[in-house]
Order: sequence, then structure tokens, then C-alpha cells
Amino acid sequence: MTILNVPDIHCNKCLERISNALTREKIPFNVNLQFKTVAVDGDDTAVKRAIEVLDDLGFDSEISKD
Repeated sequence: MTILNVPDIHCNKCLERISNALTREKIPFNVNLQFKTVAVDGDDTAVKRAIEVLDDLGFDSEISKD
């Protein structure tokens, strides 16, 4: 599981947009509004694709260092 920090997640609409896009890509994930994160359950290719999808939606993201 790779955690992506996505500081621009602000509301349920953000969650919906991210969820719809990652589901279309068949990327296993979990979005957390409180912590502003997306957990990607996949290999490096899935993580890279998730970052690309988030970027396409206008969300900056980075892999959590924790």
C-alpha cells in the first residue's frame, strides 16, 4: 500500500471525482478526506498511474515519506 498526500482534497465532491477516475482505471484505492490522502493498493505502475490521474484532475500529489 502506497500513501499519496493530496493536499487539495477539500470536500466530498473531490472524493467523488477522485473515486470515479481511479475506479475507471481499475486502480485499487482508498481516499481519506480527513487526512487528505489516497492509499493505492498496487505496484509501482499503479501508483504512477494514480499520480497521473490525480494530476489530470488538477490534484497535486506526492508519495508520503511516513
